Amino acid sequence: MSTSRNGKRAFAFELDPHSGVPVYRQLIDQVLGAIAAGSLVGGDQLPTVRQVAVDLAINPNTVVRAYRELEIRGTLDTQQGTGTFVSHQKVKRDEVERRRQLTQLVSDFVARAGAAGFSIDDLLEQLEDRRPDAGKNRR
Repeated sequence: MSTSRNGKRAFAFELDPHSGVPVYRQLIDQVLGAIAAGSLVGGDQLPTVRQVAVDLAINPNTVVRAYRELEIRGTLDTQQGTGTFVSHQKVKRDEVERRRQLTQLVSDFVARAGAAGFSIDDLLEQLEDRRPDAGKNRR
């Protein structure tokens, strides 16, 4: 990430070519993840389609597809000639979409961990260690 004009670190995408997740979906998930983590907030500008395509060596239409889907969801606003910005409105996902996304994340996580030789018990142990209250009741 580079530093933007306002001193805040500029958002940059990263791709995992071995994940099996389509590139446009990785872009969408990264924007949504950054918003959820608070590293992107309403009014923040995303890199241009051209810049993302050049940086990641991908087809610009892939970036357009991801940005357009996020725009349809109300997550992004595109202003012709100015750029693409994170929307100020809070987007509510319905429960079906939340469950679908969680199922997809867990499936990808388990598959990648399994390919690396980890068991579900290994994953559960690591997840338990990351709970906010982890260690409080341990001896």
